[in-house]
Amino acid sequence: MNVFEAVKQSVTTRQAAERYGIHVNRNGMCICPFHNDKNPSMKVDRRFYCFGCGATGDVIDFVSRLHGIGSREAALMLAQDFSIPYEDRKSTKKEPIRPRLRQETEEQKFRRMERHCFRVLSDYYHLLRRWKEEYAPQKPEEAWHPLFAEALQNMSRLEYLMDVLLSGDIQERAALITGHGKEVRNLERRMAELTAGDTAGSKEHGRKHRAAPER
Repeated sequence: MNVFEAVKQSVTTRQAAERYGIHVNRNGMCICPFHNDKNPSMKVDRRFYCFGCGATGDVIDFVSRLHGIGSREAALMLAQDFSIPYEDRKSTKKEPIRPRLRQETEEQKFRRMERHCFRVLSDYYHLLRRWKEEYAPQKPEEAWHPLFAEALQNMSRLEYLMDVLLSGDIQERAALITGHGKEVRNLERRMAELTAGDTAGSKEHGRKHRAAPER
């Protein structure tokens, strides 16, 4: 296997973080090195995700950002530091003139679905965080805005689902993707409708502003 595959199979993001001087607590949380983080807001396990700035990726992405180097340099650094054997595919063979298009394997399909599921959940989670701040009641007797109530109701559950995708074993991740596929599609559709509504509202506001007579 090549250096990317070998590293991803052999090293978790948590192991890499600890190797490069980042303290990780028992819950797998650490201070995010990618923004001005005062309290541990990054979850590191097989992959990483920061609940503060949204940074996410695999172990190679983590080391690439941490050291400001390219993905291949990060993979080679990890292979060297963790003594990981890999196959060097820098061969002298000429590239075929017409490379064959490889059919997507079941593993590749699963990884693609996993990335898509995590992206949708992450986008919705950040939307809930914004609603929680923007629509928080200003007075104790003020009625809760529906979006504020939705944020309070769903944020903890979203954190759990993303945590499963980040640190669960393959059976747990597969069960989540299968069991929550319809919910993820509904969330994606709803966020698209919200975005379209915001865009339409902004355009309408702009037309009214331009049409307003000068005084």
